[in-house]
Amino acid sequence: MLAFRKARRKLRMGTICSPNPSGTKTASEVCNADWMASLPPHLHNVPLSNLAIPGSHDSFSYWVDEKSPVGPDQTQAVKRLARISLVKKLMKKWSVTQNLTFREQLEAGIRYFDLRVSSKPGDTDQEIYFIHGLFGIKVWDGLMEIDAFLTQHPQEIIFLDFNHFYAMDESHHKCLVLRIQEAFGNKLCPACSVESMTLRSLWEKKYQVLIFYHCPFYKQYPFLWPGKKIPAPWANTTSVQKLILFLETTLSERDPRGAFHVSQAILTPRVKTIARGLVGGLKNTLVHRNLPAILDWVKTQKPGAMGVNIITSDFVDLIDFATTVIELNDLLEDRALTKC
Repeated sequence: MLAFRKARRKLRMGTICSPNPSGTKTASEVCNADWMASLPPHLHNVPLSNLAIPGSHDSFSYWVDEKSPVGPDQTQAVKRLARISLVKKLMKKWSVTQNLTFREQLEAGIRYFDLRVSSKPGDTDQEIYFIHGLFGIKVWDGLMEIDAFLTQHPQEIIFLDFNHFYAMDESHHKCLVLRIQEAFGNKLCPACSVESMTLRSLWEKKYQVLIFYHCPFYKQYPFLWPGKKIPAPWANTTSVQKLILFLETTLSERDPRGAFHVSQAILTPRVKTIARGLVGGLKNTLVHRNLPAILDWVKTQKPGAMGVNIITSDFVDLIDFATTVIELNDLLEDRALTKC
């Protein structure tokens, strides 16, 4: 039965979003654009907190601006060094954690987005940008790209996790929230019981977007979910073995009710890691060689109230990350079939 489900899912989801001229299929071209809509009916009433959902770490960092000022998330020492043009080029190699745009990530199956935002020094128009060492694209542009996808795929649900804010006062927050409202409108799901969030309940109300806002400002808007509803423990290690132990430990401590759960399957460089691989950058120094071992851990997991929920990765296109996470949902049995 499990093998049949996997074969059926591949027929539904394993298409190419943007075929290349050669006719071959790369990892980034495997299309999971409608994977939630394609889940079997017995999963439509399962809380989203019990499903396996692929996510990306520093989701917006596929592009950063070398010509912009260094972000307020950096120390004064880094800001002084960055006056040297070469330093910014090296910073870019360590700031970029994804290759795919928002649209491409969505088509690949990513449904959770890790977002860090900031105002830009000298700007007077209160524009908000994505930030990871260097400034990325405008938040508004990213939101519009995501909304366009959702309009074309009305049964797909996404999580936008605004978890770091830099150089933002109350007026900046109001501007950002207004932009979120303008972008998604009636697609925004009001904060309520986590256990009531199922595909079927969201489809019935045409909700597609859950916004998590790690700032007390969330209390002023019914569609902003508090950050505590989506904990994302961080291992902060360069060791795959320590990372996996941390992921296992935090999963065993997961609260089975009242919150989603993010397993950050990522390695974090130390200062000496950056010094040793300065020119190579994050992808070539730390991520590329360790991703297969991390994916092996993912393959051993099972979703559920005490299992994995959202799993995030750097460079989600380098391996078949999203499909591997999505297929974990095949392990959630149809109780009706089980009784038979």
